[in-house]
Amino acid sequence: MRLPRTAHTDRPWRIHEITRDFTVEDVWAMPTPGGPGDLHLLVEQMAEGLAREGEVKGEGRVGRLLFAIRWKLGALLGWDEPGSGVGGRIPSLRDRLPADLRDSPRGPDLGSSPFTSVFLLDDEWAAEMGNKTVHGVMHIGWVPDGSGGHRGQLTVLVKPNGLLGAVYMAGIKPFRYLGVYPALLRTIGREWQARAAGRGAR
Repeated sequence: MRLPRTAHTDRPWRIHEITRDFTVEDVWAMPTPGGPGDLHLLVEQMAEGLAREGEVKGEGRVGRLLFAIRWKLGALLGWDEPGSGVGGRIPSLRDRLPADLRDSPRGPDLGSSPFTSVFLLDDEWAAEMGNKTVHGVMHIGWVPDGSGGHRGQLTVLVKPNGLLGAVYMAGIKPFRYLGVYPALLRTIGREWQARAAGRGAR
């Protein structure tokens, strides 16, 4: 379920301290019901998926096609060339961290995926990626679900790179809402349920 931006901006997340020049692009409720201390389970699941795949991929024909087009365009236009991302053209958000966050756990290794962890706390995890079009942040918060439990909340924050980035974000917007995020969240939800069943059986 897509949520209003205030679902992210109204919470006292630490990510706000280092993303004041970013825009909250999307906020989604994640189908990951759990207890108050279960964020680490969700982070582990997502990190393993990103590291295993090496790149973000879609589910189903439409999702896979959209991502295949994106990576092909990126290769043809040089959007994802080495040196164009975080640590190259783009300084890492870790350079902005206050001392207490810099000394906290960074978060999991994400293998060869476009993302790298920025910081990890009990109720939030942030990872970043960058290329010639945008500097993006994936923020996963762990929030009360209104019925006595908790669930994940996915927020995407972006800082477009000039006109190219603005045009890119506008161009992919309908595809994100129609094919990418719904399929991604269904995949996450199914794996969460399968893992929860496995934990319950032990």
